[in-house]
Amino acid sequence: MIVEKTKDQILIKISPKVNPFGFQRIMDYLEYLEMTSKSKATQSDADKLAEELNQSWWQLNKDKFLQ
Repeated sequence: MIVEKTKDQILIKISPKVNPFGFQRIMDYLEYLEMTSKSKATQSDADKLAEELNQSWWQLNKDKFLQ
């Protein structure tokens, strides 16, 4: 593996023999870090949003499970 840092980027070169599934998980995590790097949201904000989404999903889907 070779890691190069330039003024604007970090370049990572890896062997093509790397497991594609594992590599994709790493890439997904790096994309998450990049997307959230400027966020001012707190963990509490994220938890509250997740709870609201879960409640909304349950209201839309509970009939599928409670028959």
